[in-house]
Amino acid sequence: MNYQLAQLNIAQLLTPLESPQLKDFVDNLDRINALAEQSSGFVWRLQTPAGDATALRPFGEDVIVNLSVWQNVEALHQFVYRSAHAPIMSRRREWFARMTEAYMVLWWIPEGHQPSVDEAKQRLELLHKHGATVEAFTFKTLFSADGLPV
Repeated sequence: MNYQLAQLNIAQLLTPLESPQLKDFVDNLDRINALAEQSSGFVWRLQTPAGDATALRPFGEDVIVNLSVWQNVEALHQFVYRSAHAPIMSRRREWFARMTEAYMVLWWIPEGHQPSVDEAKQRLELLHKHGATVEAFTFKTLFSADGLPV
């Protein structure tokens, strides 16, 4: 069986998306989402039929979510840390509250599976409860699709 990498990250907004404080973040969303979708190894991302992921608030009204699927860790890492995504996210403290618990989780899924928000929530809860395991891990503590630490 072939596997792909699912990822969830959440961010607690400091102010509503419509506020002047979040203008630069909102103004760059379409560009960064398009960059992700055009990136090598990108498979899928959660969004409304209109293409808006920020309208989905399963963690609360002040928390936005990003749920996506990638071919492998390398593809996601390249996008997150080595593309135009990195300089925008270096400004996250202007827009998002500092999270005291893990706000990002990775896990392997069978190729072709689209993870649900409930599944993603469960993976983040597993990470909070047990730390990094093959079921829920981070870039700092990676596991291969066959369950071995990387």
